[in-house]
Amino acid sequence: MKMDYERHASGRMFENAFLDRASRVKPVTPFLFYIPLITVLLGWALWTGVTTPLWSLAFLPVGWVAWQFMEYFLHRNFFHWEGSGPLTRKLHDIIHGFHHKYPDDLDRLVMPLGASIPLALVVTALLWPLDAPHATIPFFVGLVAGYLWYDYLHYATHAHTPRTQWGKTLRSHHMAHHFNTPDKNFGISHRWIDVLFGTLRQRPRRDEVAPGQHAA
Repeated sequence: MKMDYERHASGRMFENAFLDRASRVKPVTPFLFYIPLITVLLGWALWTGVTTPLWSLAFLPVGWVAWQFMEYFLHRNFFHWEGSGPLTRKLHDIIHGFHHKYPDDLDRLVMPLGASIPLALVVTALLWPLDAPHATIPFFVGLVAGYLWYDYLHYATHAHTPRTQWGKTLRSHHMAHHFNTPDKNFGISHRWIDVLFGTLRQRPRRDEVAPGQHAA
C-alpha cells in the first residue's frame, strides 16, 4: 500500500451523492444499534433459559477473543488486499484505502452499518447450524462487544489525544501503521496478536542506526 495521505481532510468516495453520504457514519451509530441488540438478545436468552449465567461467563470472553483474530485477519488479509486490476483496487479504496488516504476524516473512523450488518449475518449463518444457542448466543454477544471496543478504540486513536500510557502506546502502534509501515501493526484494539504473528513493527536500537540517520 502506498503511503499517500492528506492530513485533516476528507475526500469524496463516490460521485453519487447518496452513496457518498452512505459511506460516512457518525461514531456513535454502531453503539446505538448494537448495544440494545446484544443486551436484549442475551437478556432474552437468560430469561427464557436458552442459556445460563455459567455458559455466558464461559463464552462471552471466547467471543471477545474471537473478534481479536477476526479484526486482525480482516485488516491484514482483506482490508489491505489490493488485487491486480482496476476493479479490485477500487474495491480496496472503498473498503480501506480512503481511510489511509484521509486518516483524519471523522466520518470514516467506524464501520458503517452497511458493512457490519452483513458481517454479523455471516457469523450468524456460521453459528446457526451448530444448534447450540446456550453457547453460541453468549459467544456472538462477546464477539459483537469486542467489535464495538475495536470501533471505539479506532475512533479514539484518531480523534483524541490519549492521556494514559496504555492509550499513548496503542495510538503510537496504530499511527506507525498509517504513516510508517502499513505492512505492520494490523492489530487496532490490541498489540499482542501482532507479536503472535510476527507483524509488530520493531524500532531499531540506537546502536543499529547508521551515522547521520535517525530511528523512526
